[in-house]
Amino acid sequence: MDVSRIRALRGPNLWSRHTAIEAIISCSETERVINSLPGFEARLRERFPEIALLQPTVSDDIVSMAHALEFATLGLQAQAGCPVTFSRTAQTLEPGVYQVVVEYSEEAVGRLAFELAQTLCQSAIADQPFDLADALRRLRELDEEVRLGPSTGSIVYAATARKIPYRRLTEGSMVQFGWGSKQRRIQAAETDRTSAVAESIAQDKELTKRLLNAAGVPVPSGRPVNSSADAWAAAQEIGSSVVVKPQDGNQGKGVAVNLTTREQVEAAYEVAFKISDEVLVERYLPGYDYRILVVGNKLVAAARREPPLVIGDGVHSVRQLVEQVNSDPRRGVGHANSLTRISFDDIALARLAEDGLTADSIPARGMRVVLRNNANLSTGGTATDVTDDVHPEFAARAIAAAQMVGLDIAGVDIVCKNVLRPLEEQGGGVVELNAAPGLRMHLQPSFGKGRAVGEAIIANMFAAGDDARIPLVAVAGTNGKTTTVRLIASILASKGLRVGMTTTDGVYIGNRRIDTGDCSGPKSAKNVLFHPDVDAAVLETARGGVLREGLGFDRCDVAVVTNIGSGDHLGLSYISTVEDLAVVKRVIVQNVKAESGVAVLNAADPMVARMADSCPGKVTFFACDRNHPVMAMHRARGRRIIYLDGDSIVASEGGFEQRILLAEIPVTANGAIGFQIENAMAATGAGWALGLDWDVIRSGLAGFVNDAQSAPGRFNLFNYRGATLIADYGHNPDAIQALVNAIDNMPATANCRRSVVISGAGDRRDEDLRQQTEILGDAFDQVVLYQDMCQRGRADGEVLALLQLGLKNARRTSDIKEIHGEFLAIDTALADLKPGDLCLILIDQIEEALEHIARRVAEA
Repeated sequence: MDVSRIRALRGPNLWSRHTAIEAIISCSETERVINSLPGFEARLRERFPEIALLQPTVSDDIVSMAHALEFATLGLQAQAGCPVTFSRTAQTLEPGVYQVVVEYSEEAVGRLAFELAQTLCQSAIADQPFDLADALRRLRELDEEVRLGPSTGSIVYAATARKIPYRRLTEGSMVQFGWGSKQRRIQAAETDRTSAVAESIAQDKELTKRLLNAAGVPVPSGRPVNSSADAWAAAQEIGSSVVVKPQDGNQGKGVAVNLTTREQVEAAYEVAFKISDEVLVERYLPGYDYRILVVGNKLVAAARREPPLVIGDGVHSVRQLVEQVNSDPRRGVGHANSLTRISFDDIALARLAEDGLTADSIPARGMRVVLRNNANLSTGGTATDVTDDVHPEFAARAIAAAQMVGLDIAGVDIVCKNVLRPLEEQGGGVVELNAAPGLRMHLQPSFGKGRAVGEAIIANMFAAGDDARIPLVAVAGTNGKTTTVRLIASILASKGLRVGMTTTDGVYIGNRRIDTGDCSGPKSAKNVLFHPDVDAAVLETARGGVLREGLGFDRCDVAVVTNIGSGDHLGLSYISTVEDLAVVKRVIVQNVKAESGVAVLNAADPMVARMADSCPGKVTFFACDRNHPVMAMHRARGRRIIYLDGDSIVASEGGFEQRILLAEIPVTANGAIGFQIENAMAATGAGWALGLDWDVIRSGLAGFVNDAQSAPGRFNLFNYRGATLIADYGHNPDAIQALVNAIDNMPATANCRRSVVISGAGDRRDEDLRQQTEILGDAFDQVVLYQDMCQRGRADGEVLALLQLGLKNARRTSDIKEIHGEFLAIDTALADLKPGDLCLILIDQIEEALEHIARRVAEA
């Protein structure tokens, strides 16, 4: 069994909406049928008893080693606690070669599970041992390391429930919610609206106290100190038990409470000083330690915190009791678990010594043995939810404290007897404010019910009903994608929106290109949605990116599919037929928003029309012929169609009708260019689906000019010494036939001589290359062939030979020239032109070729 390729599908893809690992597996002849390997399945189950029943996804398939790898990868993740359910194995047209797809929740975990599954299968083949327990341990540890912690996770889950998209920006807890200009960001329980000034104030405990005191919020008296002697002097000034803590500490580090003797105070100062150069001594407030979570102007949750402790049973030592407590599966290291293990360290031993105990002491039955003076969960403490008990005036003081400091999310630490009465009545006070507070104690308290704090934070970030999405249109198809994208972008810009656009010639934000090259994949799509200056996105979505990584978004408002052509990269990535290609292009249709989303589909293309069955939203059909059966049926049902009627494009739904004159759409050349009419209809359908005003749609169509600047390589017209030049990036038989049809409709002089400059992409099928020149040979007098810069795996001269073969039976071409070099080929064709002639230049290097043509036109 050989694994030739592994890649991560990070968005909705050909197989499912799940993120997944996809691998290409080559099986030997014996591995293609599991039953031909005696005892293999029994040995596999012996090593992994929980593996699912080995059976193919498709009922008539034969179970192969690839299927065993599929089920092992999924099963290992599931046993490690990952929420995964989807997997599939598909046989390719190559004998013994399979595509294995397995869902993952965390990419790193999915990749490791795949490696371990390979090892498991190989051990079963060779009858070697496999350490299942170690494999699951590695998966669990990695999953705990890379997955979102409870605080960040709760916010992300709340956003997901509201269908707000999110994207992790780091491997840690920094996350972006929403797209474009609607985006917001968090890092754990800190948002992009959390002021750096407010956070600095919260870290300065003395400044916090002064501000809270000015706001009438009760705080304990005390002052900063600069030495152990000064600490004792401050304690004497206070005249009662004191607390010593670092002035800018967190998570209870270096905090010592209820100190009464000089030795205790001076020792505590030294510990605190190691954490911060500035140490605070303040009055000790008797009572319980409460954490109040304030989000915006609301108290969202309240918890009473207990320090880490054990209860004696008269039998076990303190050390043994701690081990028993730490065996609770809810306890772990760090913040990933709901509770943290109690650290049995020097601080714990010192706290025991205060009560005259050691690690080996056996406490009496029922005796509370406190192991730390602070009650932070990060040091092993516990929490009891008391949210429902909080007195309104008590809550008002906590909210006032957070707002005085300026924190939008704050953990307010209060020491008092209870939360049932106002703070002033019981002599309690606010002892600390925390930015980015931990949420574990509120999500999964040790006692009491968990609170929906993630939902509260999302509600504070986004108004009710706001899903933080911008209008998103995805465009797929064989031909016309880029022009349709640009037309839709022009329509959206007419509404005053800042449009982000991805195409095969770059990424654009407004009129500025921020990236060059073929940017029709998911990475470019994500970059547009990541940009804060984008109010609407129009994304060209090519076949390659969908196969390579999946979509760069989870759902779109509108999916446009222009057409499906036979010459569109068939034979690559196991896409061998037009039907296969249609399944890939269909992915955007399958992922329009349910109910409110719209698919705009070409009714004249049978494969595109059938995609309507896969759309979870509504469908708008377009075609030049309104009497096409698909159009007629859709119209009879009162649904939206767009068609050509004489000199107008007509949008119709039930009794509604809207007409746009072709003369108002420059890209159609007053209706002479048929494929541009179809592109304009598709763009009109997208604007209509987005609910745009018809004046906006008209303005956008009228404002789009198909020149080399606004749509490079898309039927760009030039005048060269009285001859017409057309530069286009058409590179498949369907596109070339559409170009020929458009040229036939253009006005021409009686003696117009036609010439064409063409090369071919080496990654196309032989028949596709031949068909291109077969079409051109019947439509042009002269054909100038040239060899591409990159032959894409072909031998030198191989593409030219195939193009020559297509011209063998040409009915019109009488002059064939073969040139090495694109620019020299263009110059060769230009040299033969006379006024009234027409030359079609099928360019390869879009920008460079257009610059070359423009330079020659200027020279003329």
